[in-house]
Amino acid sequence: MNISATNNLEAFWMPFTANRQFKKNPRMFVSADRMHYTTSDGRQVMDATSGLWCVNAGHNRPKIVEAIRQQAGELDYAPAFQMGHPKAFELASKLVAMSPTGLDHVMFTNSGSESVETALKTAIAYHRAKGDGSRFRLIGRERGYHGVNFGGISVGGIVPNRKMFGTLLTGVDHLPHTHDLQRNAFTRGIPEHGAELANELERIIGLHDASTIAAVIVEPVAGSTGVLVPPKSYLQKLREICDKHGILLIFDEVITGYGRLGAPFAADYFGVVPDIMITAKGLTNGVIPMGAVFVKNEIHDAFMTGPEHVIEFFHGYTYSGNPMASAAGIATMETYQEEGLLTRGAELAGYFEDGLHSLKGLPHVIDIRNIGIVGAVELEPIAGEPTRRAFQAFLDAYDKGLLIRTTGDIIALSPPLIVEKSDIDFIIDTLGGVLKALD
Repeated sequence: MNISATNNLEAFWMPFTANRQFKKNPRMFVSADRMHYTTSDGRQVMDATSGLWCVNAGHNRPKIVEAIRQQAGELDYAPAFQMGHPKAFELASKLVAMSPTGLDHVMFTNSGSESVETALKTAIAYHRAKGDGSRFRLIGRERGYHGVNFGGISVGGIVPNRKMFGTLLTGVDHLPHTHDLQRNAFTRGIPEHGAELANELERIIGLHDASTIAAVIVEPVAGSTGVLVPPKSYLQKLREICDKHGILLIFDEVITGYGRLGAPFAADYFGVVPDIMITAKGLTNGVIPMGAVFVKNEIHDAFMTGPEHVIEFFHGYTYSGNPMASAAGIATMETYQEEGLLTRGAELAGYFEDGLHSLKGLPHVIDIRNIGIVGAVELEPIAGEPTRRAFQAFLDAYDKGLLIRTTGDIIALSPPLIVEKSDIDFIIDTLGGVLKALD
């Protein structure tokens, strides 16, 4: 076997990719710095998606690079079971200090998908620890995305993510999504209509009985389905209903966490604190895989009973709190704090909103949505060929030096939080040119 043969594109079965199309005409990045990637043919491509919603501080940030370099030569790995290392505790303390009040304990994972599984397992185990083991049901939402593991797929509600995998977790139900083109199209910021959809949770509770329901899981802003912004008071209503019936509320902040909305977390932005908060992506600026699940004190404390030598919760990962990831996370948090990136989105949100909504009226544009530094342009699908129009926009934008994200026939934008107004101008002008040329 020739181990130096590195150019066999067939060896890598790529995730969430049209593999055959890609391998006929590969799009390769070879380096990156701040707002731009460099392609294998030497072109500069502006990153209008923060990688995959994760490079919030921009690429090649010196403090993060140096932290990883130093950690690699000091402590490469330490077991997380019955042992520890200082940086995992340091990072956890930093995260708790910036989290919403009451979310004072953190469990580390390796991804958003693992963070979701951790949150779901914790919710079910918490009720059992309290002697309330009849609560096993989990309530997700249509068009929700919670990663690719069986639990996340089960509570998720994006059809292509679910249809291939047979029977998923039992005891799962779904709230309706909040996307309402008829009443909310081209809304700037938070939509006016749809808060009443939260009351569907009462209907589901009536069907299953509250005594069987462990938790409700939602993305505060549904990202991967195309930036669905919650209607006014919707999240508050979910919080009230969960409190009324003793159900845990889980926020999946894998996308919204770490400054995306112009606040540290969506929980801060909306003023609604969940019982469990799921994060990943921006935790390490996308440099090294890591996730963090925040839980309220009463959840943590419910497990801290019995003999002190006994493991309280049988859950964790080989790489929970990995030294390299912890070092990257600490440096990332320090970069966010030093540069004011956790709130910078609030300063630029208005300019980003104006630019995005200037695309209204272009061919095939049926909706534009925005909140913080995240936005979406929804396109009318080509009859009988869903996703083709947006995918063509993706290819055309790449050729013009702009990386966008598409999901279905929706274009999503989430540039790094270091974005300048001139960068926003380039994003909007380039995307506008792409849209004008679409069939």
